[in-house]
Amino acid sequence: MRQSLGRLASAAAAQNSGGLRPKPTALLPPIPLYRRLLRAHRKHLPAEMRLLGDEYIKAEFRAHRSIDNPAHLIGFLTEWQLYAQKIEGDSWAGEKIEQGKLEKMSEEQIQQLYELMQAIQKHRTDRESD
Repeated sequence: MRQSLGRLASAAAAQNSGGLRPKPTALLPPIPLYRRLLRAHRKHLPAEMRLLGDEYIKAEFRAHRSIDNPAHLIGFLTEWQLYAQKIEGDSWAGEKIEQGKLEKMSEEQIQQLYELMQAIQKHRTDRESD
């Protein structure tokens, strides 16, 4: 991720004026956003959910470390910032993915989402059997 993140962040904040979604404040650069996400997990999630969430965040930020496309970078940071706001506001439980977002996902993203769902279900059944 390049040094022009500050300019991209301010452009993304001006660009994001979606309907019912909470409007993020100025878009955070990757490292402060990464720290905010881990902090939000530590403060707002149960320990078992936190472990899974932290690993997912770390993998996603590692996988997107070399993004050069400004549109992808803005989208990535915007979605993670909205996620942080939801976790901090405790409005995440039971929420479903919007159909429009699902339609825009690649096969790889859908597969990753499916694997995440399986991990959560496995964790629930393991916890119930204890």
